[in-house]
Amino acid sequence: MGKNRRNMKLKIANRKAGLYLIAATILLVGLGSALVIYLTAGNDSGRVLGYEIIGGHAYPISPEDSKMYRHDLELYGGKWNVMADEFMGWLAGLWQGKSLAFTVAWGTIFLSLGFFFVARHVRSDLPSDAGEENKRSGTV
Repeated sequence: MGKNRRNMKLKIANRKAGLYLIAATILLVGLGSALVIYLTAGNDSGRVLGYEIIGGHAYPISPEDSKMYRHDLELYGGKWNVMADEFMGWLAGLWQGKSLAFTVAWGTIFLSLGFFFVARHVRSDLPSDAGEENKRSGTV
C-alpha cells in the first residue's frame, strides 16, 4: 500500500509540474508574441478624412470624429447610440496596431496566472504518511 501511495504522490507532483510548465510556456510565448506585434505594428488609422496639426504633431481626423456624424448618431438613436458607437470603436481599436500587442500581453498574463493558480492549489487528497510511519515504528 505504501508503494501505491508514493505512485499517487508522484502523479500529483507530475501534474503540478506539468501545469507550471504550461503556465511558463504560455507566459513566454504570449509575451514574446506581444513584443513582436508591438515592434512590427504601426498605429494605422482606418479611414482618415484629413489631419489636424497641433503643437507640431499631425493627428488624423476620422469620419467618426466629425460633428455631423455624431449629430446623426444622436438624432437617430439618442445619447445611448453615441455611447455605444464610442464603445464599439474602443473595442475595435483593441485588435489593431500597437493596441493589439497590449491586448495580447494582458491576456497572456491573466491566462498564465490562472494556470499558476490552479497548479499551486492542486490538492493531493491523500492522508498524511505520519500516521503510517508511527504504526511501523511501534510508537502509536
